[in-house]
Amino acid sequence: MRQREQALVLMDKARQDEGLVREVLHAEHIADELIGFHCQQAIEKLLKAALTAWGVRYRRTHDLRELMDVLTDTGHPLPDSLESADAFTPYAIVHRYEAIAPPVTLDRAGALDMVRRVREWAETQVHGQDTGQGAPAQSP
Repeated sequence: MRQREQALVLMDKARQDEGLVREVLHAEHIADELIGFHCQQAIEKLLKAALTAWGVRYRRTHDLRELMDVLTDTGHPLPDSLESADAFTPYAIVHRYEAIAPPVTLDRAGALDMVRRVREWAETQVHGQDTGQGAPAQSP
């Protein structure tokens, strides 16, 4: 699969995670950990979509800070308003697979807003490649 196609697949998968979160955002029977997990997954896929669109290689990881560092190291830093996106990393593993005490409390609306903001940024990066306005592809 070509890098552009792969970037678009990742964007689509991220939209699916975001859509699921929208559907269950106010459902009290859905645990915050599950909402956080799908927010983390959406952000991860969005970061990987941007990296893929630029042709930047990255290690297979769920660590959002690592992906954000690769972005910065290759000249594609996230805007300051998105720097706290890495706070969702624990939802990928710790909150997903380990016992939690005390229970996690998530600002669900704030989490969904972060996903939206990362998506909007990623869309400009991925689609900027279509018009030649994105940054040139680089390797770490």
